Amino acid sequence: MFIQTESTPNPATLKFLPGQTVMDMGTADFPNADAAGASPLAGRIFAVSGVQGVFFGHDFVTVTKADDIEWDHIKPAILGAVMEHFQSGDPVMAGDAAPKSGHAEHTGEDGAIVVQIKALLDERVRPAVAQDGGDITFHGFERGVVYLHMQGACAGCPSSTLTLKMGIENLLRHYIPEVVEVRPVAA
Repeated sequence: MFIQTESTPNPATLKFLPGQTVMDMGTADFPNADAAGASPLAGRIFAVSGVQGVFFGHDFVTVTKADDIEWDHIKPAILGAVMEHFQSGDPVMAGDAAPKSGHAEHTGEDGAIVVQIKALLDERVRPAVAQDGGDITFHGFERGVVYLHMQGACAGCPSSTLTLKMGIENLLRHYIPEVVEVRPVAA
């Protein structure tokens, strides 16, 4: 098994491509080791000292490290954990644990606007951020403000504010005049 790695715009996050499907559908975000109980793969990766976050996409795993740790010191151990997992035959998600990522539900008078927001995110934004090892999901819409949740390489990325303001906000405002601002939210 050959696992490729790619850098991401977030210097604390590296993208690992095992050459096979990681998640059949959806994504899974593990912002800390306590959240990894639902995933044998995330558990193996968090066993590497210095790992602070793990995120699964369709065909990739992104790993976020502590600031005081160098990639040269932990990358081999992470590669070993990913390889060991896929060779073990263990599932990525334990039992009937399902991906919890995705857009939040929205009820209310702005339903039609929210449908448009989610469609633009799914068609234009999410594929681009997946290439960078992350995901962005809809969290809410209130009084013209769109709230988005950033995951994987996008969470904590130095360029995430620029991506939100110059990229996503401009895109949504162009197509949906009711949108006046985009803001990030924590998990």
